[in-house]
Amino acid sequence: MGFRVWAALVAALVLGFGTVAGAQDRVWIQIEAHPTEPEATQRARDLATQLTPLEGYRLSSGWFALAIGPLAAPDAQIALRQLRATRQIPADSYLVDGRAYGPQFWPPIATLPQAETSPLAELNATDTPAPSVGPADETHAQARRSENLLSREEKQELQSALAWEGFYNSAIDGALGRGSRRAMGAWQAANGYDVTGVLTTNQRRALIEGYRGLLASVGLVRHFDDVAGIDVDIPGAMVAFDRYEPPFVHFAATSEDEVQVLLISQRGDRASLGALYDVLQSAQLVPLDGPRSLNRNDFVIEGANDSTRTYVEARLVEDGIKGFMLVWPAGADKRRDLVLARMKSSFAARAGVVMPDTYGDRGAASADLVSGLEIRRATATQSGFFVSSDGAVVTAAGAAQSCDRITLDNDVVADVTFLDGDLGIAVLAPRQALMPARFASLATLSPRVGSEVAVSGYSFDGRLGAPSLTFGTLAGLSGLAQEPDLRQVAMRVTESDVGGPLLAASGAVLGMLLPRDTGARVLPQDANFVVAPDALRKALAANGITPVSTQATQSMAPEDLGKLAADMTVLVNCWN
Repeated sequence: MGFRVWAALVAALVLGFGTVAGAQDRVWIQIEAHPTEPEATQRARDLATQLTPLEGYRLSSGWFALAIGPLAAPDAQIALRQLRATRQIPADSYLVDGRAYGPQFWPPIATLPQAETSPLAELNATDTPAPSVGPADETHAQARRSENLLSREEKQELQSALAWEGFYNSAIDGALGRGSRRAMGAWQAANGYDVTGVLTTNQRRALIEGYRGLLASVGLVRHFDDVAGIDVDIPGAMVAFDRYEPPFVHFAATSEDEVQVLLISQRGDRASLGALYDVLQSAQLVPLDGPRSLNRNDFVIEGANDSTRTYVEARLVEDGIKGFMLVWPAGADKRRDLVLARMKSSFAARAGVVMPDTYGDRGAASADLVSGLEIRRATATQSGFFVSSDGAVVTAAGAAQSCDRITLDNDVVADVTFLDGDLGIAVLAPRQALMPARFASLATLSPRVGSEVAVSGYSFDGRLGAPSLTFGTLAGLSGLAQEPDLRQVAMRVTESDVGGPLLAASGAVLGMLLPRDTGARVLPQDANFVVAPDALRKALAANGITPVSTQATQSMAPEDLGKLAADMTVLVNCWN
């Protein structure tokens, strides 16, 4: 049935029944509420041509409600069910008796009949008492009796409201047991009521009104996505569909809160799940700090900073991977927690429907964008290598001296535990336990000048995805000014190779690659320097690390040397 047809039907119900019913039999369908009158008035203008009759009232909480009515109670139930079923009003719309309605702001006063009065004024003219604030308005026995009349759904809503207020953290099951009683008592104490553990009618009304006002402010609506194969509740008052850009469905912010929602839908297996996990951790929308876990069949990522809180979850389903991301501004935790809980509980993945990889407009290719997500880029990238079994890493000092945050292999945060600016080295300790497959063995014997050597490093800012070997020759056993702590090598390297280990053909580590001199001296492109192994050994000992030493001279097979280098070399990123 069309929208206009139902608007006409509701109007007919009002004309046919509303004037016959007594004041206490009249009800309204409350569809939404707004924190300010200008917002509510503008929304009323938008809806007035579609929903008739639409009225607006100031609530005792200070919010401004929009409602359809008044209607006779039986007809209101029919209208509510039908309007919900046809999605012409939000799914969380509900019936109210008008007791919480104060002055009417919509339609504008000039358009109202002269005799029109607010529902609150009309009810106050009867014997019905107005809601009280403070001492109990019912005896304990009366409150119990009124509570017993609640439906299971109403009791669940009561528990949800208590959870939103921070007093209840158990199951939303409609069973008002000890946990619910403790929560109600705590709410009464916090709001200046006598503590009984049983809310009176007006206390419940005050609690539920605030909760429903919150729901109205975020506008939770059911989104059915036939392309992604996902059904989920989203904050419809804060976001709107923007575009498909596989594997994401993008919902952009429609309010100054800058909330964003992304749905995730793609074909794939466990390897694809792990790759998606890595990509999302590098997204600008996901702050670096926060818990995260990757399991066999699912992952969860949480990130928080001074401006943003982000939550991501995804899991393997029958046909691929499904999930969602919620990006929320910091400081609005109550509403965010409510929306996140609803998205988690309502998320449903349809079987047999996954977004095609080629669906929609993928936009212009960019090194800084992945499927429409801006990717976080490190301030500086260099190499390092393991020097102990517990994961200590040696790298060049330059980047470590000016980093707000350092990561190893993109996701392991590390701290600088030793820094020698003169020698040009830094020692990093990972914040989580690591067990490197191989770590460096420092050479005690120096090969002859002219021997083939190789630097292992993450060339080209790590874009190759793995360390590579750059071969050259040992050109000198000291620096240009005869510095004993340096070795000279002849090879062409990239900036991100700096910090990587210099390896002899035997696999022994001959030093750490230093950055090129950027001063007045201009050297040939293949002239580079490394910190000698003896200097590294002394520096590590001063930091409480006793490195392994080796006298090995026998050459390894190239493939074995490559595997050794890959196992010990680490990507070091600096973030600011």
